[in-house]
Amino acid sequence: MIPSTTEILTRLVAEPTVSRSSNLALLDYAESLLRPAGARIERFAHPDGTRANLWATIGPEGPGGVVLSGHTDVVPVEGQAWSSDPYVLTERDGRLYGRGTADMKGFVAAALRAALLASARDLQRPLHLALSYDEEIGCLGVRGMIDALATRPDRPALCIVGEPTGMGIATGHKGKVALRACCHGQEGHSALAPNALNALHLGAAFIAALQKRQEALCDHGARDPDYDIPYSTIHAGMMRGGTALNIVPNLCEIDFEIRNIAEDDADDILAGIEADADTITRPYRNRFPMACIEISRVSGYPGLATDTHAPAVTLLKRILGDDAPTLKVAFGTEGGLFDRDLGISTVVCGPGFMDQGHKPDEFVSLEQLDRCDAMLERLIAELATKNEADDA
Repeated sequence: MIPSTTEILTRLVAEPTVSRSSNLALLDYAESLLRPAGARIERFAHPDGTRANLWATIGPEGPGGVVLSGHTDVVPVEGQAWSSDPYVLTERDGRLYGRGTADMKGFVAAALRAALLASARDLQRPLHLALSYDEEIGCLGVRGMIDALATRPDRPALCIVGEPTGMGIATGHKGKVALRACCHGQEGHSALAPNALNALHLGAAFIAALQKRQEALCDHGARDPDYDIPYSTIHAGMMRGGTALNIVPNLCEIDFEIRNIAEDDADDILAGIEADADTITRPYRNRFPMACIEISRVSGYPGLATDTHAPAVTLLKRILGDDAPTLKVAFGTEGGLFDRDLGISTVVCGPGFMDQGHKPDEFVSLEQLDRCDAMLERLIAELATKNEADDA
């Protein structure tokens, strides 16, 4: 008997797959469902062997078909006040509470159930599942799997990334580059502070420059009204420096990010920031040759900008109805990598809402999971239809 999405989700939530920690027990459970159903399964492991991506295929070999993509990692719960154990799925008033229920184990559970249903059908095009790790820290894990798929001729035609969209069809999201600025000064005794170069002061000037760049993007930059924040953004999230109050610090680190709409090039924005860094440190170099602000990339992913008439949108409109809303989402996904690196028509569509994610008492409603199950059941019917449209 095929387990329900809720039953599968109970097992998934019970695995505390926080980013950078192991997801292997979760993948073992997924395989225990998929292998008896005849799925062809591969794993693409992290170099240290503690976590992996899983690629599973139901149906005929060859190109085409649809991949359902979801990440298995979740954000931490430490410091959050939960009303119930975050790793025990708890139902209250038509909602299922637990870490990852919205972001995005709810969809992963529905996708696993869909694969089991598909195994009982005579599919004409394959259904693939892509379960990845370390998405929450920059879509890092999925890249190894995508690199391997890029060398193969039998790639899927379409991709549905199941991040929470309230079951609307998201055709776009911003790209992201995470960066670190290392501000180098000269240490000294704080009683003689003017004879040294305070790296924290350099960092403060750098953050002020970031703010000016952000204001310029807001006031004069390109705009996309489909986003809640319709322009590209620059955000400084962490600043570290100093070891004692009576020591002028020689190093300050700032972690910041650029989230760009499709009309802006993140490299162009970064070039302006690098010019600002040089402008800040140049006046000090005669006295302090080490003065500089070095900027390095930490992680990032491309944006997604799928045309509203693209094959993936056409398919979901056929399944969900022509009145199904299209939208763009503020958060990022691996969808831009499937689109850019594999050339697969990609959309984001999944149960729940992202404003429930990353906080205590995260939940997905049973109504949203039911809608997702219904969508995937209709998708399976499409894949089992012989007179297939060319877009799947």
